[in-house]
Amino acid sequence: MSDNRKNIVIVGATSAMAEHCARLWVAGAAVKLTLLGRNREKTEAVAADLRVRSSQSAIQVIEANFSDPQLIRATVEGIVAGGLPDTVLIAHGSLPEQQACQDDLALAAEAMEVNGISPALFAEAFAGHMQRANRGTLTIIGSVAGERGRKSNYVYGAAKGLVTRYAEGLQHRLAGTNVKVVLVKPGPTATPMTAHMPQRGMASVDAVAAQIVAATAKGQPVLYTPGKWALIMLVIANLPRAIFNRMDI
Repeated sequence: MSDNRKNIVIVGATSAMAEHCARLWVAGAAVKLTLLGRNREKTEAVAADLRVRSSQSAIQVIEANFSDPQLIRATVEGIVAGGLPDTVLIAHGSLPEQQACQDDLALAAEAMEVNGISPALFAEAFAGHMQRANRGTLTIIGSVAGERGRKSNYVYGAAKGLVTRYAEGLQHRLAGTNVKVVLVKPGPTATPMTAHMPQRGMASVDAVAAQIVAATAKGQPVLYTPGKWALIMLVIANLPRAIFNRMDI
């Protein structure tokens, strides 16, 4: 008997955005869902909640190394051996304090790896399989912080800028195929990662997740969420340096 359930993989499944996307996917239909996380206990807790929401979905948890290229490759190979995913959401990351990164180069290196290099490596590992099969969607969560380096968060922004350039190159490589690459650029969103920051004006994680799921379904190349950030970052990215350098942002 064939299994027609959509096969979805989420890398960084304990992130709030990823968890809310997963809830929307299992609410829409029964799916095969693979959740990757660095902490098995936390990832299992997410899986348990999703199983209650959709008893017809098949949900598995994989505890994965997010920094070792060989282990990333091996993890992806193992997943693909069980069936090529229809959708892969790469959602892991952290939000380090800029001053802490300036003071501690090890912390700066970790922030760049977790937010930039690791997402790109996971995407690269899945992309080859999708290209050979000529199908699938890769959704990668970047950030509006990657649009222009700003003194308040330029280490994090540099990592997300890497994700943006990587996704653009991958889209160019896969142009003309049936593989879609969706680059998501959220603005400040109310999640546990931003709980230490002022919450006024932040988008709700539910609304952001709904837009990510919709953009993934359409294979939309770039999603700013909320949409106002497309205009905001267009202005910031194109401000003359003399004006930009006087701004406290």
